[in-house]
Amino acid sequence: MIKILRQINTSAAIIVLVCFFLPWVQVGCAGAKDTMSGLDLARDGQGLLWFIPVLMGALILSAIVRVRREQNKAFALASTLCGLLSAYLMNHERLRVHDESGLISAQLTGWFWLGFISTFAVAISGIAMLVRRQRAP
Repeated sequence: MIKILRQINTSAAIIVLVCFFLPWVQVGCAGAKDTMSGLDLARDGQGLLWFIPVLMGALILSAIVRVRREQNKAFALASTLCGLLSAYLMNHERLRVHDESGLISAQLTGWFWLGFISTFAVAISGIAMLVRRQRAP
C-alpha cells in the first residue's frame, strides 16, 4: 500500500512541477489576450512562487533516489509539508488574481487548477503514508 501511495505522491508532484511552467493566468483587455505561467509570475514579483518547483523537484528527486525503508516517515512528512506549502502559495496567487481582475479581465486556466488539485494529492498521500502502519517483517 505504501508503494502505491508513493507512486501517487510522485505522480502528483510531477504534475505540479509541469503545471508550474504552463499558463496559469489568462489576461484580456480590449480584445488582446495574453497568458502568464507560474514561472512568469515568479519572475514578475511573486518570488515566493519559486518554492513550488523547488519543493516538488526535491520530492521527485527523493522518490527517484529511493529513500531507504526506515526513512518512509520522513518522506511522508516532507510530502505533506511540501504539498500544503505549495497549495498555500497557489491559493495566495489565486486570491491575488481574483482581487486584481477589476479593470483587466484575468482568469485562471485549467493548468492552474490541475496543479492546485495535485498539490492536495501530494499532501493527502503524504498524510496517508504517515498514518499507514508499517507491517512487521
